[in-house]
Amino acid sequence: MQNLKISLITTSYNSETTISDTLSSVLFQSYSNIEYIIVDGGSSDETISIIKEYEPLFNGRLKWISEKDDGIYDAMNKGIQMASGDIVGILNSDDFFTSDNVLAAIIAEFDRYSLDAVYGDVHFVRSNNLHKSIRYYSSRIFKPKLMRLGFMPAHPSFYCWKDCFLKYGFYKIDYSICADFELLLRFIYVHKIVTKYIPMDMVTMRVGGVSTNGLKSHIKILREHLRAFKENGIRTNLFLLAIRYFYKVTEFIK
Repeated sequence: MQNLKISLITTSYNSETTISDTLSSVLFQSYSNIEYIIVDGGSSDETISIIKEYEPLFNGRLKWISEKDDGIYDAMNKGIQMASGDIVGILNSDDFFTSDNVLAAIIAEFDRYSLDAVYGDVHFVRSNNLHKSIRYYSSRIFKPKLMRLGFMPAHPSFYCWKDCFLKYGFYKIDYSICADFELLLRFIYVHKIVTKYIPMDMVTMRVGGVSTNGLKSHIKILREHLRAFKENGIRTNLFLLAIRYFYKVTEFIK
């Protein structure tokens, strides 16, 4: 399997303060056989102007649309449907690659092993200090059985064959915050796709994303996790899911 193409998808909406970092981190990746797809939700700020500034630098590898959507997961689905590559990954417009060799490392694993997907680590920063990690999300301990406790690989580090979406389905857009968990639960736990962990810090994420802040978001996460288990016929309970929150403390002190 040589020269695999990666379709990398970024969803954006009024992202003028962050999307330059995202675009630059993609542009400088050492692995060049990529198709970069930006699905914008109809931004009213300078997001589109910034995308247009970068577009010539990608030499035809960047394509984008800007139109209303039904939320971030609908935008992700649009990007996947537009994708012509072999491997698909998501990089949100608040985030950027931690190094220039992330995509090369991903492709190396697909070349070396018979896999359906790979995943790695990410870390979080504050917008006013992008160089200081305030939380490290390691996927090292992840095993499929841990999904019953609410654990999942770091979604921004997850790359799989496009065929996985065609076989097992897309993101469910009626989830407001945890469609990524439901999709990974469906792929990894239910359909048992073959995955491999890459011990690499892949993505830098700004705190304040759709599922990183606040008591209300944690309550919503819990509810949507329970729904995901029910819809996929998996037994769990509140006690099992609570174990995840004890582990989260260690992410802040790593």
